[in-house]
Amino acid sequence: MARVLVIVPFPMDAENLDNRRAQLRSVRLGPGVDFDFRPVRFAPKGYVSQQDSVLADLGILEAGLSAQTEGYDAVCIDTMSDSGMIQLRAAMGIPVIGPGRHAMLSALMLGDRFSILTMWDKWRHLYAKTLAELGLGARCASVRSAGLQPDNQNLMAGKEDAFFPALLTAGRACVEEDGADVIILGSTTMHEAHGYLAERLPVPVINPGPLTYRLAITAVRLGYSHSRSAYTAPKVSPIERMRALGDATESQT
Repeated sequence: MARVLVIVPFPMDAENLDNRRAQLRSVRLGPGVDFDFRPVRFAPKGYVSQQDSVLADLGILEAGLSAQTEGYDAVCIDTMSDSGMIQLRAAMGIPVIGPGRHAMLSALMLGDRFSILTMWDKWRHLYAKTLAELGLGARCASVRSAGLQPDNQNLMAGKEDAFFPALLTAGRACVEEDGADVIILGSTTMHEAHGYLAERLPVPVINPGPLTYRLAITAVRLGYSHSRSAYTAPKVSPIERMRALGDATESQT
């Protein structure tokens, strides 16, 4: 039985964690794989600035740092920011998959140019960072926001009648005005809208969270992991220091 840890980028209770776990229903993963969803113990309130990114990296690193010793075969990061991904790759030898870069790279298997359809304009810096790291700015037709306030706990529950049409309007503009061949959902919090959009838009729509699950399983079954030439292991493991940071942060909340 292969085991995959999915790190959720916000602290949350069991009910809200189920909203994230629901992403599993949108992809057929087959038998022999077990997915565990784990929320971080500390995180920024919103991923709206570069300062937030530092805390996000630390929270996800702390949540996943012992994954390999716990017996997991791979880790998925449940945020398009890819927070903590490169740090966890340096710390462990198992595959660590982030949806941001992998959604963009997968989009180029399906078309020549992609658009990122996002709920909130304040997330643009997250996509700009990944596009710059990958050198894919010329392949991004647009980043379009539907002007919607995200809810990282309840997601879109109860707001579907307003949110889904707004996302569809923005998605159509990505295709008709910007020339996108593929659309990437700009957040894993948007997964509930994927089916609605995929049925109504004339181009492929990538659901980034489930994509990482499939990629993680594929990497495990093929025996692939990241290169140690690119992600160098630290001389001393920071596990105990990160646990102490998590304990201190939890005690103040």
